[in-house]
Amino acid sequence: MTAFLLRRLGVALPTLLLVSMMVFGLQKLLPGDPALALAGEERNPEVIEYLREKYRFNDPVPVQYAAWFSGLVRGDFGTSVRTRLPIGTMLAEKLPVTIELAILSMLIALLIGLPVGVLAALRRGSALDYGASLFGLAGLSIPNFWLGIMLILLFSVNLGWLPAGGYVPLSESIWGNLRGMLMPALVLGTGTAAIIMRHTRSAMIGAMKQDYVRTARAKGVRERLIVLKHALPNALTPVVTLGTLQFGELLAGAVLTEQVFSIPGFGKMIVDGVFSRDYAVVQAVVLCTAAVFLLMSLLADIAYVLLNPRLRT
Repeated sequence: MTAFLLRRLGVALPTLLLVSMMVFGLQKLLPGDPALALAGEERNPEVIEYLREKYRFNDPVPVQYAAWFSGLVRGDFGTSVRTRLPIGTMLAEKLPVTIELAILSMLIALLIGLPVGVLAALRRGSALDYGASLFGLAGLSIPNFWLGIMLILLFSVNLGWLPAGGYVPLSESIWGNLRGMLMPALVLGTGTAAIIMRHTRSAMIGAMKQDYVRTARAKGVRERLIVLKHALPNALTPVVTLGTLQFGELLAGAVLTEQVFSIPGFGKMIVDGVFSRDYAVVQAVVLCTAAVFLLMSLLADIAYVLLNPRLRT
């Protein structure tokens, strides 16, 4: 296992370094001069030149990257030119919000996707199976922003059950936090549930055709025990790996959902950074998202090895 982890880390660290180069290089291709945006409407030439010197906009790109990367190694992400706050402090405030949203979304996805996928596989060709396939197709096809707006119209405008947006920290009110996070978690969890359902159904159909299932039936083992004890644990191996990767995608793909529901997470942070040309914030958010996704990919590999004894050798 140690050698396996070292090999995976040997791939992840150069990948993260390459991502940092791409993020820093691509943002230099964006149109516009950040110094002009920071100078305000007057655009005093002396102020513009001062800003370029202060934020090292006049330095060559490799020199700028070296200075930025040396700060990352020390844990210094820089300072936001819009809020004048340390970006590390902003990340520490926004990341827990997005992580909470991703956890709630994954719980909803598992509660829907796993049982529906198992039942669809056991009743293959029935109305339940066709309904599950329709649900999976709808979950993959419906845009998150449209579903979010529809939920707001139903539960906030018409019924008045849930708030239309905003975020209440857990430290202030657990119930208020859950009421505010339920709709965005449902929006993100629906698409992930469709993916998990489809893979669970496919894996269960394959597991129910294996020889050990036929042997258990020949021995007179009850069908429920065959499903729960023999087929389901083997079918869940690829699903666990998929779920780990999907959790990483939830962290990276909550931009539109956080915008619709005005949740102050990573998604809203990067959108505000792009519109205000706050490149340091954009670089930090994208790099942190890539690091989290690589970490989840590593955890998926570890989970697959732990669940499949044949890979331990």
